[in-house]
Amino acid sequence: MADGEKVIPINIEDEMKSAYIDYSMSVIVSRALPDVRDGMKPVHRRVLFGMHELGIRATGAHKKSARIVGEVLGKYHPHGDTSVYDAMVRMAQEWSLRYMLIDGQGNFGSVDGDSPAAMRYTEARMQKISEEMLADIDKETVDHQLNFDDTLNEPTVLPTRVPGLLINGASGIAVGMATNMPPHNLTEIINGTIAYIDDNDIDVDGLMQHIKAPDFPTGGTIYGYEGVREAFHTGRGRVVMRAKATFEEVNGRECIIVTEIPYQVNKADMIKKTADLVNEKKIDGIANIRDESDRKGMRIVYILKRDAIPNIVLNTLYKYTALQSSFSVNNIALVKGRPQMLNLKELIHYFVEHRHEVVVRRTEYLLRKAEERAHILEGLIIASDNIDEVIRLIRSSSNADEARQKLIEAFKLSEIQAKAIVEMRLRQLTGLEQDKLRSEYDELMKTIADYKEILASVERRMEIIKEELVEIRNKYGDERRSVIEYAGGDVSITDLIADEQVVITISHAGYIKRTSLTEYKTQNRGGVGQKASATRNEDFLEHLFVGTNHQYMLFFTQKGKCFWMRVFEIPEGTRTSKGRAIQNLINIEPDDSVKAFINTQDLKDEDYINSHYVIMATKKGQVKKTPLEQYSRPRTNGINAITIREDDELLEAKLTTGDSQVMLAVRSGKAIRFEEEKTRPMGRNASGVRGITLGSEDDEVIGMIAVNDSESDILVVSENGYGKRSSIEDYRITNRGGKGVKTINVTEKTGKLVAIKNVTDDDDLMIINRSGIAIRMAVDSLRIMGRATQGVRLIKVREDDAIAAVAKAMKDEDEVTMENDQEQESETNGTILDSDDEQIENNE
Repeated sequence: MADGEKVIPINIEDEMKSAYIDYSMSVIVSRALPDVRDGMKPVHRRVLFGMHELGIRATGAHKKSARIVGEVLGKYHPHGDTSVYDAMVRMAQEWSLRYMLIDGQGNFGSVDGDSPAAMRYTEARMQKISEEMLADIDKETVDHQLNFDDTLNEPTVLPTRVPGLLINGASGIAVGMATNMPPHNLTEIINGTIAYIDDNDIDVDGLMQHIKAPDFPTGGTIYGYEGVREAFHTGRGRVVMRAKATFEEVNGRECIIVTEIPYQVNKADMIKKTADLVNEKKIDGIANIRDESDRKGMRIVYILKRDAIPNIVLNTLYKYTALQSSFSVNNIALVKGRPQMLNLKELIHYFVEHRHEVVVRRTEYLLRKAEERAHILEGLIIASDNIDEVIRLIRSSSNADEARQKLIEAFKLSEIQAKAIVEMRLRQLTGLEQDKLRSEYDELMKTIADYKEILASVERRMEIIKEELVEIRNKYGDERRSVIEYAGGDVSITDLIADEQVVITISHAGYIKRTSLTEYKTQNRGGVGQKASATRNEDFLEHLFVGTNHQYMLFFTQKGKCFWMRVFEIPEGTRTSKGRAIQNLINIEPDDSVKAFINTQDLKDEDYINSHYVIMATKKGQVKKTPLEQYSRPRTNGINAITIREDDELLEAKLTTGDSQVMLAVRSGKAIRFEEEKTRPMGRNASGVRGITLGSEDDEVIGMIAVNDSESDILVVSENGYGKRSSIEDYRITNRGGKGVKTINVTEKTGKLVAIKNVTDDDDLMIINRSGIAIRMAVDSLRIMGRATQGVRLIKVREDDAIAAVAKAMKDEDEVTMENDQEQESETNGTILDSDDEQIENNE
């Protein structure tokens, strides 16, 4: 150890603590957080002040960036040159700042994340709005502090006329805190500030009448308003931003055209990640992506596949890519050197407070300068009134100091006045110049009185602040770039799924799937049909249903329980796939099976659920009616829908509006028709009332329909492929609980009754055998016959086969193929019967 040195032992924990606190405070106060008054971090403030000192104005020539960086680095900012240049570059990027502060010349990077050219290549000068931020800085309006080596003074804050923090926002990560403030529209901010000056008690909601939402430099859409409201009220919130997209047809292909993207999104990265998602099959419907952006503006083209629905693809892009992203507002700024979270009103309050201080200090400075000038003018006027005496005194003096002394004694002048008289030029002795002196003095006295009035009146100072703000608004105000979509919210899963018609099939062993309705083509009556499903050994399709993706499915089991599922949640399968076991999709008991299902609209719509009922029928002829409202609160474990008696099971459930007629049909070929009103609404746990009396022990109900118009006809189908369409008027309305009337002449040839449906000419019919063969036919190819006839053969059934399910499908004009196609397809699958073949009519 050298002489005179000594070691002082220090606790390492204390040393670490104090060193880290010093470091973190330095980062918080002089690096990462903006000042609430001018919205600047020290580096930005030093860049602008350095340019001001170099005289690089908005109207002057551009200067090399390296020259500016060198000035800032050498005088005010002792950090790396990249930190200064990066800050300067960002201030010159139109996609980074809502109102650019630097006018750059050369390559300053791009929205694709390209780096700017090195500072030796680029040039810069101030933007006009930056000059407004430095206006009056030489009038002692702000405090100055010594620079890092105590040789120069630099401002602690800029005397800005522009609310910099609100219009350009800020982001920075300090130690233990961070800030992320969005940019806003200058016109709106100034209108809001003026409203605050006019009424200091205005609340945040009042300010929001003027300041609608953040306004991002890249435009886009602010989707949903809740986050904006929260951010304005509390200083924290999440603003959801969406790209601006339109649909166009380019070369016969549907395309999504994006012209504006969310703030701070890297365009090239976004396109690359989207392409990766398309390649990984996570996003469907996009064939190609092209970036057609140029100097005229942005244009990203997503070329869609031919069968894609533009809206669905766009919603998927919003969900999975940066086309929708969020800006987490965290308004932390330095207030009197301390970090503080601020809401909209507080931000405006501190800006107005700063402007008020600047106006006071500027007026005090101008008043002092005016009074100093007036003092000199008073001396000059005295001299011009006594010019001969003044000349004599000066001529008789041996030097300037003696002359000054003589003048002070002769005319009772101050040192300053005497000095000004001695230095007066001879041309000021002309009459014209003397008049000028007097008029200047008179003007100056008026100005001094005005300054004194300003300093005496808060109202006057506030008027000046307002006038200057209006001037700024008129010069730099512009239209909003970001559109606000007030109704927006989070992307719902339903936005990503096309609401198209689907066929839902459930097999006897409980396998379910949904298939697009367009996979099934229309065939003529009598065809053998297309292969509809690859069922497992001895399994067959038991239920077939047509619905749309966005609807809710209510599943009713034979034990009387009810389960929920959205249609789009049912796994998709091809026409020939077997589907997924229902047991894997809903929590159904192992010995239970789904017997009926209803598709309903939105279960959250109060009017809808209160005006609809569920009518259920059991195999033994019981019927029960329950309001749909009782089923509107989905539970994963299901709920009891009906109490089933021991030897019975639930067969069917239908959705009605309360004024339908109910028809039940039994295996032996009889049917009953009664008014729904005859069944009063009951709770979920009731077991219902008698709907039809069965003729024998082995008879059972095979179907129930609810009819609410007299235009539909009744279609019945027997197990050997015979069917018949008859008018509903053939079935008279009777009381509930009767034995019913004959609906089809059941013979050995026809087999027992298996299905009853209400149909119109607009319907198509789907018929499925137990072996999995399906046929689709148009109902209008069946003529109406009497109630007790045997009907016509609809489908050829092999001896060891039988019909398993019948359902109706809505006719879609696009799906009906040409007559030739139908015949060819039918011929490949089997023979087509003559329309009147095997038609036998037997009267009762």
